[in-house]
Amino acid sequence: ITEGANCDLFISAAPKQMNAMDGSLKEDVDKNPNGLDLIVTDSRVDLLENKVTLAVPEGNPKGIESFDQLSELLKSGDVLLAIGNSDVPVGQYTLKIFDYYGLDEEALVSAGVLTYGNNVKEVTSQVSEASADCGIIYATDAFSAGLTVVDSATAEMCGQVIYPAAVMQGEKEEAAQAFLDYLQTDAAMQFLASVGFSPAN
Repeated sequence: ITEGANCDLFISAAPKQMNAMDGSLKEDVDKNPNGLDLIVTDSRVDLLENKVTLAVPEGNPKGIESFDQLSELLKSGDVLLAIGNSDVPVGQYTLKIFDYYGLDEEALVSAGVLTYGNNVKEVTSQVSEASADCGIIYATDAFSAGLTVVDSATAEMCGQVIYPAAVMQGEKEEAAQAFLDYLQTDAAMQFLASVGFSPAN
C-alpha cells in the first residue's frame, strides 16, 4: 500500500502496520515513522482477534496437552517444537511465551528441541507432516490445515493478536465503509469464527 497499491480497505494482521499509515499518529515517530496519512482515521476499528495456539500432528504421538506441559518437556529435552523465526509475528509471540515460562531460546536451540519456519505456513507444514511433535501457530492456520489445537495462549502469556481494519482515503470510501460495516455484522462474524477468528474485544 505504501508503495502505491490501489486499495480501498485495509485489514492488518497487527496494529503496527495500520499505525504506520494512521495520520492521527503522525506526531508519534515510533508508531508512524514516515508520517503517513493514508487511512480514514474515523473508520479504524479493531475487527478480529486470532489466537496463538499449540497444535499437534494427527494422533498427537507425544500426548502433548498444554503450554504448561510443553514448557516442562522442552526443559527435559523430550519434545521437538516447531516455531516461527523471530522476524515474523508468530515467532515474536512465541518468544513472549518463552519469556512467560522462563525459557531461554539459545539454550533450547543448543538442546536441539526447536525447529524453525520462515513463516507460519512453514511451521504449520512441519506439524502437519509430523516432522515436529508440536508447533506454535495461529488458530486460523490450525483450522485451515485440519490440525488439533490442544491449548491457546492467554493475553498474559503473549498479548493479543488483534487485526485492525480501516477504510483507505480515496474515491471509494463510501463503498469500503459499507463493506467494513458488513464485516462487523453477526452473519459475517459467524463465518469468520467458523475459520478460527473471534471478534476483537
